[in-house]
Amino acid sequence: MTPTELKATILAAFPDASVEVTDLTGTQDHYKAKIVSAAFIGKNKVQQHRMVYAALGDAMKGPVHALALDTSEPRS
Repeated sequence: MTPTELKATILAAFPDASVEVTDLTGTQDHYKAKIVSAAFIGKNKVQQHRMVYAALGDAMKGPVHALALDTSEPRS
């Protein structure tokens, strides 16, 4: 999965989000994603991360080996 594909998958689930994806190793399977979305309002970090993992579905079972998440709600 390329960084562009990963970002597109996240944006499909969180259309309002600001998403930055970084390939940490150059092997397209270890990523860091920074996601800011209104969907995270009122959710704790564990809930936010579960939402992202649910959105990625099967990608987390193969193409993406590791994903470091930095999630937050928009600042007002």
